[in-house]
Amino acid sequence: MYLDRAATTYEAVHVGFRWDGLVPAELNLATAVCDRWTDDPARIALVYEYADGRVDRYTYQRLRELSDRCANLFAARGLARGERVAVLLQQHPETAISHIAAWKRGLVSCPISVLFGPDALAYRLNDSCARVIVTDAANAPKVLEVRAQCPQLEHVFVIDEAPAGCEDFHAALAASPDGGEVVTTAADDPAWISYTSGTTGPPKGALQPHRMLLGLLPSLEFVWDFFPREGDVTWSPADWSWMGGLTGVMLPSLWHGLTTVGTHLGHFDPENAYRILAKYGVTCTLLVPTMLKMMRQVPAPRERYDLRLRVVKSGAEAVGAELLEWAERELGAIVNEVFGQTECMEPLGNNAAVMPIKPGSIGRPLPGHTCAIVDDAGSELGSGELGHIAVRAPHPVMFLGYLNRDEATREKYRGEWLLTGDLGIRDEDGYYWFRGRADDVITSAGYRIGPAEIEDALLRHPAVANAAVIGVPDVERTEVIKAFVVLAPGQTGDAALVETLRDFVRTRLARHEVPRFIEFVEALPMTTTHKVMRRELRERERSRD
Repeated sequence: MYLDRAATTYEAVHVGFRWDGLVPAELNLATAVCDRWTDDPARIALVYEYADGRVDRYTYQRLRELSDRCANLFAARGLARGERVAVLLQQHPETAISHIAAWKRGLVSCPISVLFGPDALAYRLNDSCARVIVTDAANAPKVLEVRAQCPQLEHVFVIDEAPAGCEDFHAALAASPDGGEVVTTAADDPAWISYTSGTTGPPKGALQPHRMLLGLLPSLEFVWDFFPREGDVTWSPADWSWMGGLTGVMLPSLWHGLTTVGTHLGHFDPENAYRILAKYGVTCTLLVPTMLKMMRQVPAPRERYDLRLRVVKSGAEAVGAELLEWAERELGAIVNEVFGQTECMEPLGNNAAVMPIKPGSIGRPLPGHTCAIVDDAGSELGSGELGHIAVRAPHPVMFLGYLNRDEATREKYRGEWLLTGDLGIRDEDGYYWFRGRADDVITSAGYRIGPAEIEDALLRHPAVANAAVIGVPDVERTEVIKAFVVLAPGQTGDAALVETLRDFVRTRLARHEVPRFIEFVEALPMTTTHKVMRRELRERERSRD
């Protein structure tokens, strides 16, 4: 625990926190999240529920033994310190085993989402120069399809039924020796590579150091309301192949010697989410607003499920007052919004227990962080001025840089400030408000307009289930605003509703923020982390010209 539990206000927590002496020169995540907890043979690290309902429990001792065997397996296959191991898996025990094993030998792991198709997979394998990949039978065909395009890829391990051309992961582990020392790594040594999709060019590999998780913990402990507490159990539908699930849920739980739950992932189902939360006594979770909105449609959850949930971390889109109130009433939990990105996780956030919540705000700087709104040159702006949301460097949570992209790394900074790539404002009380991606800003008749505020206004209308806003070219105004709207069940998208929604926005925002066009769509293009892909919507518009 890195925060003062006696603190009762945001100021006491934030002002009283110091990094002095907290980041050691040497740090290996394998020891921090696994091996140091093995003195207690009964301590449970992972509980995994298979698709057929079977449940398996992994003690920290079992996790250490399997990761030792896996580390020795990687070494036996000739992997040297600094080389890369790709992990193409969802929430599986083997996901944790593979990452921890890589770190034990000073290797660099590379989580890859199973949602990626062959081209995206091949790009990541080649860019990371992965020599080994660990996957499952469902995704092995994709690997085999692109294997010839990835000359550096030598070994394909499959955790269930290994097809021809692949190795049986568990058989290989059984034949691999137990034991072995964890290599000494500096806190700044690379631990894993997370790929982040930019708005231009191919995805960039953000190189993450071992210290990154330590840098995240004070923020996570604050947003999860002074996590850990006695009996805390974590689970989230967030896949362990992306940062929110891997470093925002599973690894912090293991760092503190707690139990995290993993489940077979399919499409998010709100009833199943309630079942899992109740069955395993989950107290802390990550649920993005899209998930919360789906769960809100389930009647009387507290009457039907024995929930122990106390706090929900949320983000990626605005939560809103209605969801906050519903969660407290129906889930018995507070929802604390958090803001961050792959390169610098969770610098801003909320904790309703020690600070007033302003619905729609992404919060205030979290313990150990200094944030600001800056202009294009990196100069700080005043309250209410639109600019880049920035975080002062250096900070233990920040990435080392983009793999093989020094220029892109330099462009991420303006002097001492890391630019998040998002635009926002800071109000007079020090709360930050997201206004859109820097390259999603709409320029219309001299105004710079962030789409998030318009989307939030549309979402307040009962006919709207989801919405996304972009700028489309206009001769006179440079751009005009277009909204894509997914209707709530039972609603009809017609000309009358278009005018109703425009009037609805007009009464809540400025006149120049009213959408000129509204198109009703069945669904919005979303990333694996449930963020709307406005870039794809812009590309669709261009293709119509």
